[in-house]
Amino acid sequence: MIMNKMTVRIRQIFVILTLWLGVSVSLLAQDGSQIASQIKLQDLPPEARQTLSLIKQGGPFPYEKDGSTFGNYEGLLPKRQRGYYREFTVKTPYARNRGARRIIAGGERLVFREFYYTADHYASFKRIKE
Repeated sequence: MIMNKMTVRIRQIFVILTLWLGVSVSLLAQDGSQIASQIKLQDLPPEARQTLSLIKQGGPFPYEKDGSTFGNYEGLLPKRQRGYYREFTVKTPYARNRGARRIIAGGERLVFREFYYTADHYASFKRIKE
């Protein structure tokens, strides 16, 4: 019991110190991946909602790379077998290329079970809450 209280207190101090130092701390799941924060569907940019709609319809997609395998090399999403995740471009207004925004869909094609949004080219993810 004393050890549990001590562990809780150490975690609290750690969080306070990291906030004070301005360090970003991400929580980890049991498999070592980061636990993504969530974003509500209505809080997504309109272009992301449009991309999500296209994914659910099965296309057509405006970019050749849409639907390609996302390798999760950053390890920020839960670990799954290769081919589980697919990436889709979210149009970025005024961008001359594909931009940094993507939706990552997890599961089987046309039966995706989970969706993640990144606005910073895979540096962070938010799970889309529908």
